[in-house]
Amino acid sequence: MPIVTVELVADPDRPLGHTLTQALADSIGRVLNSQRGQTWVRLRSLRRDEYAENDALVDAAELPVFVTVLERQVSAGAVLQREVTALTQAVAHILGRPATCVHVEYAPAAAGRIAFGGRLVP
Repeated sequence: MPIVTVELVADPDRPLGHTLTQALADSIGRVLNSQRGQTWVRLRSLRRDEYAENDALVDAAELPVFVTVLERQVSAGAVLQREVTALTQAVAHILGRPATCVHVEYAPAAAGRIAFGGRLVP
């Protein structure tokens, strides 16, 4: 059931490939050990001029990628660290960005607070 949002800071004159979202979904699904069709990926592009860092200019080679993961239950400790490392590497590889530019955020556990088709996930 993981829902993953990937927000990519990019130059507006460089269109995203038509298969990029599917490649991300496939790779992220493998990292999260999801069954077919159970990891949903939303890819969003944030224009470079809509992103800034205080007192710094961001070089094109350092444009960030923000990944938000919503899972039924969030792992902890070493298990979570392994997942973060694998997820960071997978996203960096698919997008052709350095792993140091991929930033992962885990939302609070979704159990009891998210519904699909009107049915609350226990």
